[in-house]
Amino acid sequence: MKHAVRVQYGALPYRFSHDAALEILLVTTRQSRQWIIPKGWPIKGLRPAKSAAREAFEEAGVRGRVGAKSIGLFSYEKMLDGNGVSVNCEVGVFPLLVKRQSETWPEIEQRVVQWVAPDRALTLIKDPGLKALVAAFVKRIAVAASKSTP
Repeated sequence: MKHAVRVQYGALPYRFSHDAALEILLVTTRQSRQWIIPKGWPIKGLRPAKSAAREAFEEAGVRGRVGAKSIGLFSYEKMLDGNGVSVNCEVGVFPLLVKRQSETWPEIEQRVVQWVAPDRALTLIKDPGLKALVAAFVKRIAVAASKSTP
């Protein structure tokens, strides 16, 4: 039986270090402890980008400027509860330029959060769709940066 694809929204939190190096924020999933980006179900009354930004705060304690346009999609199987039922989710991802990180946030006890260099992020991410999306984003940022330097 084919189930409908469920839609989620995710944020790709990033920042630039003091020496202008790109850093990406990853979080672990609650059950399998795999490295992913903050994501979740649509939030009633919020546009997709704002939904993604809210998830980034709840899961990683970060706030910043979220891009209004999705940078792409990736799909994954989400286990619902402990009963072995899984649904296919498609995640629309929005870039989030992080301005500040809180000392505490709703899911601080449930996840590990880590700022990493892009190549490290690509090593840590197991999901092929998410990995490809992050790789494309990193490349785009690098191209933009090379255009802005004289």
